[in-house]
Amino acid sequence: MVDGEVHGDPRIAISGLNDLDEATASEITFITKAGRAEAIENTRAAAVIVPLAVHSASKPLLRVKDPNVAAAVIHGYFESRPFEAAGISDQAVIGTDCAIPDQISISARAVLGNRVRLGERVTIHAGVVIGDRVTIGDDCILYPNVIVYPESRIGNRVLIHSGSVIGSDGYGYATDKNGRHLKRPHVGFVQIDDDVEIGANVCVDRGTFGRTWIKQGVKIDNLVQVAHNVVIGEGSLVVAQVGLAGSSSLGRGVVIGGQAGIKGHVHLEDGVMVAAQSGVHNNQPAGAIVSGTPAIPHKDWLKSSSILAKLPELYREIRELKKQLAALQAKGNGPKGQRPHRKKTAGKRGGKNEE
Repeated sequence: MVDGEVHGDPRIAISGLNDLDEATASEITFITKAGRAEAIENTRAAAVIVPLAVHSASKPLLRVKDPNVAAAVIHGYFESRPFEAAGISDQAVIGTDCAIPDQISISARAVLGNRVRLGERVTIHAGVVIGDRVTIGDDCILYPNVIVYPESRIGNRVLIHSGSVIGSDGYGYATDKNGRHLKRPHVGFVQIDDDVEIGANVCVDRGTFGRTWIKQGVKIDNLVQVAHNVVIGEGSLVVAQVGLAGSSSLGRGVVIGGQAGIKGHVHLEDGVMVAAQSGVHNNQPAGAIVSGTPAIPHKDWLKSSSILAKLPELYREIRELKKQLAALQAKGNGPKGQRPHRKKTAGKRGGKNEE
């Protein structure tokens, strides 16, 4: 599964994966850096996943290139369960002209509108509401109280966690001469591609026109706002409490740290990384790493932060220098440090003036 090498007894039975401190004698654990190899001797685990740089220990080892990835694969294997079709609860509400396969699980108090299309092995938990003309692909899971507005399109193997809202109206108004805010109709839709995971209490707005598009492999954390007509590129990571304003777009593999904000109509090209709590107000080139508000190159932000931390000390020094300057001026050096003016008097020789 992980293209690894076994060192030690290959016949031991493993029943699960756990971290170093919690693993039991029937579980495997892992370390991500060779520098932590000494911790192997203190764990109760039956075996340890280690980097290739670790060659021996008192326990059986599974040596791999990337222990973090290997641990995720193995843990996923232990936690996976075959799909068991529970059918449709008699307490669920199903609209007309819906396409629902036999391999399905729809829990009590779930509501499906009209002309909903569900793929194979979809799990819809209690309290989920799916609007008219929604399509959902194979092997999707919608956790309790997810709301999917009409016309939304969801791909295969998508996970949407509790409380998230997909396809609500965007925040768009026109203000007339009397100061009234007139609602702009939002007639677009949301498209979510394959292998996307959306955390709890995420809001994804439908397009004003056209689509809001979350592309393949995107992972969105809890409490994220995705505004109308946003595009999130393949494999991007969006961390908790991020706000993506209307018509902003991300390229492939973009990483947005927690509580960052992205201005509307801004484009972040492939591989951009935005540090937590940053505010991005302009386009960013491929591979840029930015921090701060307004966001600037991360190295420049580190220098600025270092200077900011020294400001109280610099302020004290400036106050002391001002006191010293005032003291010097008070001793007769004149205002602003200039030499004092001396009167010219008539000299004894030839009537010339002398100072």
